[in-house]
Amino acid sequence: MCGIVGTVGLNPLEPVDEARLKIMRDVLRHRGPDGEGLWTEGHVGLGFRRLAIIDVAGGAQPMPNEDGSVWVVFNGEIYNHAKLRPWLEARGHRYRTRSDTETIVHLYEEEGERCVERLQGMFAFAVWDRPRRRLLLARDRLGIKPLYYALTDRELVFASEIKAILAGGAVTPALNRAIVPEFLANRFVAGSETFFRGVTKLLPGRTLTWSADEGVRERRYWSLPAEVDGADMTPVQAAGRVRADLEAVVRSHLMSDVPLGLFLSGGLDSSALAALMSRMVRAPIRTFSVGLPDTDSNELGYARLVARAVRSVHREVVVTASEFFDALPRLIRHEDEPIAFTSSVPLYFVSRLAAEDVKVVLTGEGADELFLGYHRYRITHWNDRLGRVYERLAPSGLRRTIGRSLSRLPRRLGRYATRTFLGLETGPRQLFCENFAVFPTALQQDLLADPDLLAARDPYQAALERYAAAPGGHLDRMSHADLQTYLVELLMKQDQMSMAASIESRVPFLDHELVERVAVMPGRLKLRGWQTKAVLRAAIQDVVPRAILARRKMGFPVPVGRWLRGPFRPLVDELVLGPRALGRGLFDRSALRRLAESHRAGLADHGDRLWLLINLELWQRMFLDGEDAGGLMDGLEASCA
Repeated sequence: MCGIVGTVGLNPLEPVDEARLKIMRDVLRHRGPDGEGLWTEGHVGLGFRRLAIIDVAGGAQPMPNEDGSVWVVFNGEIYNHAKLRPWLEARGHRYRTRSDTETIVHLYEEEGERCVERLQGMFAFAVWDRPRRRLLLARDRLGIKPLYYALTDRELVFASEIKAILAGGAVTPALNRAIVPEFLANRFVAGSETFFRGVTKLLPGRTLTWSADEGVRERRYWSLPAEVDGADMTPVQAAGRVRADLEAVVRSHLMSDVPLGLFLSGGLDSSALAALMSRMVRAPIRTFSVGLPDTDSNELGYARLVARAVRSVHREVVVTASEFFDALPRLIRHEDEPIAFTSSVPLYFVSRLAAEDVKVVLTGEGADELFLGYHRYRITHWNDRLGRVYERLAPSGLRRTIGRSLSRLPRRLGRYATRTFLGLETGPRQLFCENFAVFPTALQQDLLADPDLLAARDPYQAALERYAAAPGGHLDRMSHADLQTYLVELLMKQDQMSMAASIESRVPFLDHELVERVAVMPGRLKLRGWQTKAVLRAAIQDVVPRAILARRKMGFPVPVGRWLRGPFRPLVDELVLGPRALGRGLFDRSALRRLAESHRAGLADHGDRLWLLINLELWQRMFLDGEDAGGLMDGLEASCA
């Protein structure tokens, strides 16, 4: 796990500014505290910060091939590099290290940009091909490792994090206002755009090439399977296949020359990894957990249960509300964008804890999207099934009358009823997107000061396009859509928060071959009745404690709504309703006040909505106004005390 940067000047006669490239590189020191590297040649420059995991003594980057005609900088891990090496050596390539980086160089020599198709792992890398005067950027299939770039009239510049691009001065920080409706609805931006105008993210499963002759060309080299198979597969057969595949994947992800551990939440996914991992190593595994003082948001008891079952060396940290908010500006600075999920903050604290003992951790990210683990999958499934029956049996006039009457029900009952098939139209827009949006369309119409923002772009376009293009029934389609949108944001959170503590996180559930095999399994094997992740539960039922198999999913709920109604209410007063926030002109002032007052009075829970607005304002103060993250909360904390 490392940080990479680079630039290619469009004018071949204009040499790279090495001092500027070093500034870009060293902004990413947290991603690679173990070493640094720089290579320049004319108008091309590559920079590198290293977190040494494989071949600690060797493996320095930027790394050339034997004759220096090809250079690479690489962030990630290639789990099949040892299997590829004999074939490459037989083709005449001479290895000087044991690192997986060198395999990328030689594989590129053999297969050019198609080299990515033979790599198994998580990666973002750049290759400069001197004879062809061509740059290749590549990102892994699921988007585990991030890669951003900016193309200006002078250069193509890229980096593992946006802050490095900004540090080089290639782009002046400015809010990309067009993405605001999508952020408000979904918490994230699903396409290639970012919050910064002029900064683009390379999407998962893509390569980008640049040369003076051809310019920029992007290619998609991997997609999820185009069909659902296994119609005749029994639950027992499916569980056996998942178990075998998962064991193989976990074993491959234990590749490391440095200490390795596991983030243990006490949920099904991390517990399964702990159980399998503990059987594959001689010494006790190391597990790390995080919790909050609030008992309703604390899963530490379940994590301890699993730790005892697998006999791990277990450590945990409890994050107070004050520590949570004190860290927020610093973590927004690390993430480069407003923090979408409250769970990002505890993730940083457990990463910092783990970094005291290990350099690598395994995590359970991706299992929910792959095995249909979220509550919203089963809610949408049953709304769809019952809604179709309701639509068939009840005349449209009666349905409209019932829908209008829901608002007259007692407040809590009415709120739930409007989110069922009684108050929603059938189809993915209403059932899958609007029903779970933070700010649904009606609220955005009230909130946004510029109505053209919402009119110009459908906030759900990316999800709906991927849903429509996916095979199978609506369960399969929801999984495919989330694997290509929602999950990409979660993986960015996982990468940025763990790397803020200089620790590498690995995601075994997202081995692309495992994903391909599970993605073709029909949804009925994953969601059975009201039980989520059915096939995964069956696959690991003999190694995971029964209490974990039977427990209800929590998803690490952070009581941010209660905090913002109580001692941290001044954050809303300043960062949502304060003169600076209101003066930006993004939102209608009256709508903001109604939202805040309704939450404060307990008439509704707008905690998630206020969280997004607070994050957006903090992001603007740091990246647009130039305020220092370190002192941003000082005055506000005094008000909250």
